[in-house]
Amino acid sequence: MHWQLYVYSILAGILGANGLPSFIKGITGEKHQTPFGRPSSALVNVIWGWVNFVVAGLLLYFGNVHQHLLRAFSLVAVGALVCSLLLAAAWSKHPEYNKDSSKKLA
Repeated sequence: MHWQLYVYSILAGILGANGLPSFIKGITGEKHQTPFGRPSSALVNVIWGWVNFVVAGLLLYFGNVHQHLLRAFSLVAVGALVCSLLLAAAWSKHPEYNKDSSKKLA
């Protein structure tokens, strides 16, 4: 079924990109927003990021990507780009994460 390749690959890219900020903030010991609260602890962020990675991997496994590697890679990349652009737009408007860093340098 080709629809699985398309849907699962795009979703895998979205989940992989979505897991990165939480995972990185978590392993550096910082709090970050997750669906479980504002802001969530570093431990919750590591787990949330990891769950996103695992589900993305499972989607790729069950999406028959091995038969169409280039197409699957392209779809994962598109899903990751779209999710990354949406995250960048959302976080750039968030007051807690968009503080003026030029004052810290002066």
